[in-house]
Amino acid sequence: MTINKSGGNIGIWTAATVAIVFGLLTLKSGGSVLFIDGLARKEAGHYVPFVLWFNFLMGFAYLAAGAGLLMRKTWAMWLSLFIAASTALVFLLFGLHVLNGGAYETRTVVAMTLRTTIWTSIAVFAYLGFQKKAR
Repeated sequence: MTINKSGGNIGIWTAATVAIVFGLLTLKSGGSVLFIDGLARKEAGHYVPFVLWFNFLMGFAYLAAGAGLLMRKTWAMWLSLFIAASTALVFLLFGLHVLNGGAYETRTVVAMTLRTTIWTSIAVFAYLGFQKKAR
């Protein structure tokens, strides 16, 4: 099943665009901390490695989901749902890390809240868009 390509769906198009932009920004920011020993790494402070690696690697999934949504592919809806669920799970694991006294930055809480909210929204828009077109 694919979404009807004629006429387009503004919600799906917007979700896809946000996913792609968010993916590019995620790869740039995460890659700067992970692979470049410079200002970005110093400014990152007490980053949590498993969260950083998860977010960086998911940047590739963000791009794939965004491209798939633009092409109106059903798998992109499922990938978006997977990204939302796995991001929420990593956020939960991050919370356990904090509760166990692990070092962290407040901006990680903000970033994970933003990521979880954005991907839940993208997944909902994708799901609703596919359901609407399936009828």
